[in-house]
Amino acid sequence: MANTEQSKKRARQAERRKAVNKARRSRIRTFLRKVEEAIASGNAEAAATALRMAQPELDRGVTKGVLHQNTAARKMSRLAARVKALSAPAQG
Repeated sequence: MANTEQSKKRARQAERRKAVNKARRSRIRTFLRKVEEAIASGNAEAAATALRMAQPELDRGVTKGVLHQNTAARKMSRLAARVKALSAPAQG
């Protein structure tokens, strides 16, 4: 248990940061889930729109330190490839 004033304050701050980061992670997952659902439904237009909405959320997660930069890039790349594959047969 925290004994000094400084350690007590750090514990309070850590608790607050944990809540903020948890909310931010949850928000990112929601946006990613929307892209996944659009891909699963086969709607290329909705998937593309959802992907455009998810990209800034992933980037924000990186700048806020919730996600590693490579993790966000990997997720974005894989989702973009799936959305592209979804829309390719419709055009050809």
